[in-house]
Amino acid sequence: MSVTGQDTLKTRRTLKAGGKSYDYFSIEEASKTLGDVSRLPFSLKVLLENLLRYEDGRTVKVDDLKQFAAWLGERKSNAEIAYRPARVLMQDFTGVPAVVDLAAMRDAMQALGGSAQRINPLVPVDLVIDHSVMVDAFGNDKAFVANVENEFERNRERYEFLRWGASAFHNFRVVPPGTGICHQVNLEYLAQVVWTATEDGKEIAYPDTLVGTDSHTTMVNGLAVLGWGVGGIEAEAAMLGQPVSMVIPEVIGFKLTGALREGTTATDLVLRVTEMLRKKGVVGKFVEFYGPGLDSMTLADRATIGNMAPEYGATCGFFPIDKEVLNYMRLTGRDEGRVALVEAYAKAQGMWRDANTPDPVFTDSLELDIGTVEPALAGPKRPQDRVLLSGVAPQIKKMLDDAGTNRSVQVEGENYQISDGDVVIAAITSCTNTSNPSVMLAAGLLARNAVAKGLKVKPWVKTSLAPGSQVVTDYYNAAGLTDSLDALGFNLVGYGCTTCIGNSGPLNEPIANAIDSADLTVGAVLSGNRNFEGRVHPQVKANYLASPPLVVAYALAGSLKMNLTEEPLGKGSDGQDVYLRDIWPSNQEVADTIRQFVTPEMFRERYGNVFEGPKEWRDLATTNSEVYRWNGGSTYVKNPPYFEDMPREPGAVSDVTGGRILTLLADSITTDHISPAGSIKRDGPAGEYLLEHQVRPGDFNSYGARRGNHEVMMRGTFANIRIKNETAPGTEGGVTKYAPTGEVMPIYDAAMRYMADGVPLIAIAGKEYGTGSSRDWAAKGTRLLGIKAVIAESFERIHRSNLVGMGVLPLEFKDGQTRKTLGLDGSEVIDIVGVEQGLKPRMDLTCRIHRADGKVDEIQLRCRIDTLDEVDYYKHGGILPYVLRSLMAA
Repeated sequence: MSVTGQDTLKTRRTLKAGGKSYDYFSIEEASKTLGDVSRLPFSLKVLLENLLRYEDGRTVKVDDLKQFAAWLGERKSNAEIAYRPARVLMQDFTGVPAVVDLAAMRDAMQALGGSAQRINPLVPVDLVIDHSVMVDAFGNDKAFVANVENEFERNRERYEFLRWGASAFHNFRVVPPGTGICHQVNLEYLAQVVWTATEDGKEIAYPDTLVGTDSHTTMVNGLAVLGWGVGGIEAEAAMLGQPVSMVIPEVIGFKLTGALREGTTATDLVLRVTEMLRKKGVVGKFVEFYGPGLDSMTLADRATIGNMAPEYGATCGFFPIDKEVLNYMRLTGRDEGRVALVEAYAKAQGMWRDANTPDPVFTDSLELDIGTVEPALAGPKRPQDRVLLSGVAPQIKKMLDDAGTNRSVQVEGENYQISDGDVVIAAITSCTNTSNPSVMLAAGLLARNAVAKGLKVKPWVKTSLAPGSQVVTDYYNAAGLTDSLDALGFNLVGYGCTTCIGNSGPLNEPIANAIDSADLTVGAVLSGNRNFEGRVHPQVKANYLASPPLVVAYALAGSLKMNLTEEPLGKGSDGQDVYLRDIWPSNQEVADTIRQFVTPEMFRERYGNVFEGPKEWRDLATTNSEVYRWNGGSTYVKNPPYFEDMPREPGAVSDVTGGRILTLLADSITTDHISPAGSIKRDGPAGEYLLEHQVRPGDFNSYGARRGNHEVMMRGTFANIRIKNETAPGTEGGVTKYAPTGEVMPIYDAAMRYMADGVPLIAIAGKEYGTGSSRDWAAKGTRLLGIKAVIAESFERIHRSNLVGMGVLPLEFKDGQTRKTLGLDGSEVIDIVGVEQGLKPRMDLTCRIHRADGKVDEIQLRCRIDTLDEVDYYKHGGILPYVLRSLMAA
């Protein structure tokens, strides 16, 4: 695919760097026509360059470019733009269904008389297999090997499918399992800051940009790479050459001053930033960090903040290019010629930041003195709910008191009890923190000091270490810290997403039985970014996000009810009390350890053969066919129904009449609630389906691993064990009341009954509907259950986009109305009127509510189809049919 347009403004120039010449599209030259744009936020300069380079008079016009100068006057815009990222990043949970969709599109293309080879990524795509390792084995030196064996045994069929995809599709690479987490691999290796492509014999330089099928794609914003998470369906469209349609966003400036004080970490900082930005309200907006505080921040600290953009609700959390970006590129073994290009390009384009750079103009701003940050965790249910370290114990005690419980139970076969408030999982996990040597080495140094004092982890705690990069193991070994971590049970369990994505694995059976026997409220402490209900482990109700050293500390303490700022962690080998302050490493010791033991050679060696993978990967069977040979008996990979009998032209869109309410949900419903990623219950619709297909419960694997099979996933939609559907008051789990008879039944069963009767369905919810992971199955499952519209008080950005991408109508309540003010209980019949008259972005539609007593209320809803491109997607029944028909027409 071409990376340049027609350049009406004649801005193409030549740049020399590292002994080579590059063509680029000059923002400075463009400003001679557009007006001064030097004070644009750096993130918007990246978007401006993208449009400047792709300007073709059709999808991108000169008038679109002028909107950026206008943005500076208004500090916001309603202008819609067509943005084309340089590449796409995927992880396997979201990547497998995306590749399934592409394989199905090849079949559909052939059925419509076209060539299967028309379905190919037109931009580079990297898929990193990182979400499938589970913590089955832990706490011993054989855990890693055992978990790898289990991973390949469970996922062989999926991995063979991905091997087929890597050979069948052009521009598509797969990073094998056991390498690391996609965002950490992206930060440490894949990202180039300035991307290049050869076109007509010329080397073109332009900003490295991407979209990713994981919400934490934003981690690479810390490296000045503009990227954010999208659903798999939107990513597929980008792969196939479709622009990302978006409104030029508002940009919130976050000024940082000062530096971290002794005893605080980057994790503490990001939890404070997350709390502040959630309170500010930045959903759908860019956040850009600036100020003198950046001069004291490492690149890894910036990446930690960028990673958590989904938790504070922003599209991205961007840091500009400066000297620290160059330092990090050298540290991670990037080519020196690329480093020279990044510096020269950034300075030529006005994208370079230093202490003398004027502050950009922002829509709004807020400020934080980093020196005021205190040690903290976030929980017990949401990442934005920060609680000071000293406040965790009072919080958990109050939670238990409010529930009227203070139970303890003897663990069978052991000489100890476990109690409400005990920590049963302590996991160093997730790219958020394992990408940051400062917090990882702090954990290792704290472990060393604890072992020297004679401290031990409590026996009921399941401990694990799952770095996002093999480099972590190298610098732990070099610094002599591996033995200390092993001694406390923090043995390596795998390289990938584990506890943070819900792949915690089972608790030891006596512990699990004890929890269930007394219905204990137990906790997990993890160095991750997500702690939503039911995500970490089905038996764990209180989940706290923390820095890696605090994860180790809580494993030693064994209880959330212990105040680690005042109470001892335990007694040392000398019989004396040992406090957290006694073993906490100093900031200087951590910095010195990084300087001595984290080297460029480690990164060069680990990433030198990144696509080769272990022997188990290389030995997988694969085929070279251009269309996939579907296995009808597969329970992992199944041909989806999205293109069945699809006509060449779309039909007319219609109003929703006679709709029934399938779900009536509260605020902050996450994509985990809608489409779980964890374990599959034996007695639910998905478990029953697998049993019918001769899959033993021990081989169920997880919902995440089975995302390539729509039959499993639609049965798992709204099947989270903690979801509460208000159509069936007093229940918990994926059930609803089937209105015609009043029966309470699984949501899937009710949906199939309604579908058989030709009844359209409606989902209704409160604020922040669809928060959390960029999980396309939350929208796909919604569509396959027969839900035509979702009505909520507000939507999270990615899920709203995914709903439109699947042809589901997102609608928002207006004028302060909610499901509560309207007194909805699920017995109502709903009509949505006005779609047939001509759909327009953000128009109002009429909703008629037919109540059981015969009364009819009429309200107005705002249609959250936000752009003209999205109108087209909806009219085609979703973005994939739209792309397929467009390719056929071309």
